[in-house]
This record gives sequence, structure tokens and C-alpha cells, in this order.
Amino acid sequence: MRVRVLGSAAGGGFPQWNCGCPGCRAVRDGSRPATPRTQSSIAVSPDGERWWLVNASPDIRTQLTDTPALHPVGHRGTPLQGVLLTDAEIDHTLGLVLLREGGGVHLHATAATHRTLVDGTGLLPTLERFCPVTWTEVVPGTVHDLGGLSYRAFDAPTGKNDRFGTSGNGSGRVVGYRFTDTGTGRAAVYLPGVQALTAEVLHELAGADLLLIDGTTWHDDELVRLGLAAKTAHDMGHLHVGGPGGSLDVLTALDLPRIVYVHVNNTNPILLEDSDERAEVEKAGVTVGHDGLELEV
Repeated sequence: MRVRVLGSAAGGGFPQWNCGCPGCRAVRDGSRPATPRTQSSIAVSPDGERWWLVNASPDIRTQLTDTPALHPVGHRGTPLQGVLLTDAEIDHTLGLVLLREGGGVHLHATAATHRTLVDGTGLLPTLERFCPVTWTEVVPGTVHDLGGLSYRAFDAPTGKNDRFGTSGNGSGRVVGYRFTDTGTGRAAVYLPGVQALTAEVLHELAGADLLLIDGTTWHDDELVRLGLAAKTAHDMGHLHVGGPGGSLDVLTALDLPRIVYVHVNNTNPILLEDSDERAEVEKAGVTVGHDGLELEV
């Protein structure tokens, strides 16, 4: 199984166009070592020829252009087989409309996510005006075969505000994916948004050969400290990385072979390559993901 990180930043990218936080300033003026990043997405493949996107960010065109394995085959062919969604966030779905030239989009999403994209954002009815859209319902806990590769989605419980009021009972509103190479049995988990590492979520991570996980902020009140927002990471559906009870503290006790932080917000100091926080993450044996990172499982 092959995994490529297409975008490793949270919504807005790095630097974010309207942000003057220390990290964004460093990218622009070169005052500290920091690498630009596009918005969160990965591609996964069983053989390097057939690929599935997991989330379609607003930066999808640039990401596809920068990834030779995803370039067109022949005149208009494509190695892209479909798009799997972890939720209905605009940062994870807006790129769907940029795939309209492909002759059709095969979407894998939970009923809650599909409902939001139809009745909430209206994104799918818009896309369907331009190309056919087929939907495979993702049912948490159910294995779905992709041919040489399978996935099982699992709930990532969240209490963040449902701005469209379409999530129903909350099941399937935010999910992670556990991919398994059906030939080797090796597994990779993608979980770019998680509010709490509950016992149920930790059970889904157990035994994974690769974990790509939410690294949005270092402090829970990071945006509040910087005067950028009144919401905490928890309010926005994310578990902070640093300190007691942070994800780094919890994850390093799991003895997983490889952990990679993705969906990293522009405010998180781990994006500054000379920061103490970055050093702490690397000392723990955890990788800060970057665009173009290629992983074989």
C-alpha cells in the first residue's frame, strides 16, 4: 500500500492568506525555517496505479499537478478511482467541484456527510449540474473492498457546532479510515480530525503500521492566546498536541511503528523547524507531515 500526503496543513493552508501569526510571517519573510503547505488531503493506492483521494481540498488542482502518479493517463484518462470523505467540512470537500472535468465523481461518504453536502452546503447538487456523481455509503464498522485494498471507517466522536443542523444523531459526522492491504495485512489509519482519543478511537488505532493524525494546534487555547479567535481547538473539533493529555502524550504510549502529524494549523509552532515544540515532537519519534511525503506500508 502506498500513501502520499497531498496537503498537510489545516484549513487556510500555510501561510494562510489573511494571517500574520509568527509561523505565517516566517514563511513569507524567511526569518525562520518553515515550509509552505497546502490544505489537508492524502492519496492511497494498493499498487501505485489506482489511487483514491481521501478528502478533496480547495488546493486539489495544485496537489494533483505536483504528484506525477496522479497525472492523466492518455488523453483524458485518470488513475483516480474515487474520493473518500472524513466529514463535510468545506476544507475537505470544496475540491470536489474542481474534479468536474473528469467525467464523473465516485464519492464515498457517510449518510451524515452526504446529507450535509446535499441539504446543507448544496455542494453536491451544484457538482451534479456539471458531471455525474455516484455515492457509496460509508457505514462505520463495515469493511469495503477497493481491490487489493480495503477500508473500514470508524466514528471520531465530536461535539463541535453543527452549523447546518444536518448531522442527525451524530453518527458518521466525522470519521477516520483504517486502510488494509489485503495482500500483506498491513494497515494505515488516516484521522485528520479528532476531538478526543477515546478508548473506542484508540482501539481503532491499535496495531496500525502507519498513523496519520490530527496535529491542528499545540495548545488547546492557541488561537485565543494569539488573539486570532475566541474558539479553542476542542471547540473546533480537535485535540491539541502538546502537554499532559495532549495527543503526543497519548500517542507515544501506543508503540506504533510510525506516527505522522497532518492537518497542522498555521498557528502551530511545530511548523517552525527550529522551534522547541518541533524538537519535542521529533524527539518522541513522531514526524511532522509535509506536502509530498510518500509512505509505503
